[in-house]
Amino acid sequence: MGIYAAIDIGTNTLRLLVANATASDRFTVLHEEQEIVRLGEGLLPSRVLQEAAMRRSVAVLGRFAETARRFRPARIAAVATSAVREARNREAFVAAVLRESGLSVRVIDGNEEARLTLVGVQQGLGLGSSRVLVMDIGGGSTEFIVAAGEAIEAMVSTGLGVVKLTEAHLHHDPPTAGQLEAVERAIAQRVGRLRAELPDLAGTTLIGTAGTPTTLAAIDLGLPVYSAPRVNGHRLSRDRTRSLLQELASIPLTTRRETPSLEPGRADVIIAGTALLVTAMALLAYDECTVSDSGLREGILLDLLRQ
Repeated sequence: MGIYAAIDIGTNTLRLLVANATASDRFTVLHEEQEIVRLGEGLLPSRVLQEAAMRRSVAVLGRFAETARRFRPARIAAVATSAVREARNREAFVAAVLRESGLSVRVIDGNEEARLTLVGVQQGLGLGSSRVLVMDIGGGSTEFIVAAGEAIEAMVSTGLGVVKLTEAHLHHDPPTAGQLEAVERAIAQRVGRLRAELPDLAGTTLIGTAGTPTTLAAIDLGLPVYSAPRVNGHRLSRDRTRSLLQELASIPLTTRRETPSLEPGRADVIIAGTALLVTAMALLAYDECTVSDSGLREGILLDLLRQ
């Protein structure tokens, strides 16, 4: 089928995947990389992407485009999510990316983000027709997707992003007990309403995808460096996730940055992300979460192959 490339433009992280497709649902990875640029830094309350954040992101996307083109892909798909879709100056960002890199960015809504994430998770974990609740923890939003196979029963996109939660509540290093209580309270207020917005979750498996669950899995496994095959499918218990939250929240940022498998650029938002995961597990009555290394980026690529 040929070579294709996918770029996921997230609120916190930019991710590139170049792959050789052998079928509409199979591919071999030729190159992958990611960089934490914090595109959504300072987005609220003005809903304006900051100049410095845009410059960082445009520069990395230019490099990603150059890297991808060395493989001569049939197509490159670049997709932007929460930060860009919420920004009042998103057109300026999209225009800057096109001008500097030649990439045409597609800004997707929460429903399309959920669909593509589910496609990636399904392929990565081989879930078949299993009924699942996928929790996609992003920098600017978190999507909750109930599905059987690739058939979505319900999807709720929330504003519970790890960058937003960190900027709103966690102002000390390490955060105070009061700040931790505040962030968990804010999460609980929103997650607590999900039961009325989602169908019955009995018998579903909780799947966690994106940087928070994968990082926690790598830490739980004691990996000196991140390993996607080891992380993919790893099960995180609720008790272990709670203990990881307590451990991470008790040490300063400089120490967290030295944690194996924890990217330095994620060290400041991992506390909010862990609080989000463990609070959702508790309120939605899950004892464990299965981690998927595949998600939106892989879904973008698979969607290209099906077109």
